[in-house]
Amino acid sequence: MSSIVISGDTSGAVTLTVPATAGTNTVTIPASTGTVMVSSNMPAFSAYQNSGQSISASTFTKITCNTKEWDTNSNYDNATNYRFTPTVAGYYQVNGVIGFTSSVRTNSVAAIYKNGSIYKTLSQIDANFYIVGGSSSVYLNGSTDYIEFYVFTNVSGTTSTGTDKTSFSATLIRSA
Repeated sequence: MSSIVISGDTSGAVTLTVPATAGTNTVTIPASTGTVMVSSNMPAFSAYQNSGQSISASTFTKITCNTKEWDTNSNYDNATNYRFTPTVAGYYQVNGVIGFTSSVRTNSVAAIYKNGSIYKTLSQIDANFYIVGGSSSVYLNGSTDYIEFYVFTNVSGTTSTGTDKTSFSATLIRSA
């Protein structure tokens, strides 16, 4: 296996190592300024609820996913604000699902809030379902933008818990 080492002007180095497999591999670096993203600097998180949350009827309620499965860049606050504030500008795939302990809801809406205001409605259910959720792409500026996960339902109730019931996640899909 061969390697090329490029040393920085003052410190650090970049090592390019070619895999020991037959064939040709190509890496194309874009002809624009910016940061080349690699897996170690692409913010992503996944969190879920480990205890039920009371949801009031006829108002949007923030979902408090308080247990992190992972948080690659420590950008998700799972203790106070329950929000994701990434430090890399770009386009993020955002996912959320809310499970309820009963199916008596006839109108439920899951939504992504950006910077404190509703940004995208993920789904609206007009039937007796236990789960509401969805996904969307969102641009975040990498400094002040943040996202949160909310639900609106016509009947008060309690969320279901666990990674498969009530969860919130996001990952960088393309830098700005």
